[in-house]
Amino acid sequence: MDEVFRLEGVGFSYAGRPALKGVGFAVRQGDSLAVLGANGSGKSTLLKILDGLVFPEAGSVTFAGQPLVEAALQGAFQRSFRSRVGFVFAEPDSQLFCPTVREELSFGPLQLGMKPQDVQKRVSELLEMLGITALGDRAPYTLSGGEKKKAAIGAVLAVNPEVLLLDEPTNGLDPRTQVWLYELLEALKGAGKTIIMATHDLSLVQDLSDRAIVLGEDHSIAADRPALEALRDKDLLLRANIIHEHAHRHGDIIHRHSHGPYSIHDEHD
Repeated sequence: MDEVFRLEGVGFSYAGRPALKGVGFAVRQGDSLAVLGANGSGKSTLLKILDGLVFPEAGSVTFAGQPLVEAALQGAFQRSFRSRVGFVFAEPDSQLFCPTVREELSFGPLQLGMKPQDVQKRVSELLEMLGITALGDRAPYTLSGGEKKKAAIGAVLAVNPEVLLLDEPTNGLDPRTQVWLYELLEALKGAGKTIIMATHDLSLVQDLSDRAIVLGEDHSIAADRPALEALRDKDLLLRANIIHEHAHRHGDIIHRHSHGPYSIHDEHD
C-alpha cells in the first residue's frame, strides 16, 4: 500500500520546553494506528504536526511523498491535503464555529469547491448516517457533549477524507455514545480509511488498532509495535505512565495491582 506519512527525527518544543524528540515512523494507506502516552508526552502535538497545524523545529514530515511544510500548504497541495486529511479535536468546542450544525457540515465541502446542491445532498446523508438529522438547525453551543462530538466528526467526514486524525475520541462521552463511536470507527476502518488516534482508552486500541506507538515521558518513542503486543507489555505501560501499580500486604502475602484503563494484572508475592 502507498505511504501516507513519513516522519524522520521530528522535534518540537513550546517556549523551549520539549514536546517531541527524535520522533520517526511511517504510516501506510489503510493503517489503524494508536498513539499512546501519559498526559504531556506529546500525543496531541504529534497529531497537530500530522495535520499541518504546527511544524517541527527539527526533522522532517512528508505526506504522500511531499514535504509537509508551511510554505507548501497553499495552492494545489493545500487543497489536496485538506481534502484528504481530517482532524477531530479532543474538545469539539475547539472545532465548531458555524451558526448551525448543518452549516458546520457544509463548510468544508464548500471551501473545497463542491457545488452547493451536491453539498446539500452530502450533508443530509451525513446527518442521517450519524443519527443527528434533528440537530441540523441547532446551534452547536446548545448541544450536549456527545452531540457536539457527532457534529465535529460529521464536519470532518463531510469532506470524505482518506486519513482521520482523532485526539482522545472517547473523551467525555457517555457509554452509549462510546459504543456508537466504536461502531463508526470500525466501519470507517473497514472502508479502508487510515485512522490515527491519540487515546488513553486502551480498550478502544484493543478493538480497533493494528499498531501502537507509545510515547515516553521523555517525549520520544518508547515502542512501535503491533497493538496487542504493546497492550500485553505491562512493563512498557508502567514505564510510559499509561497504567500505574501499587502494592499492599495481607500478612505474608504482597498483592501488586496495576491500575488504569487497561488494568488486567493482579499479582501476588
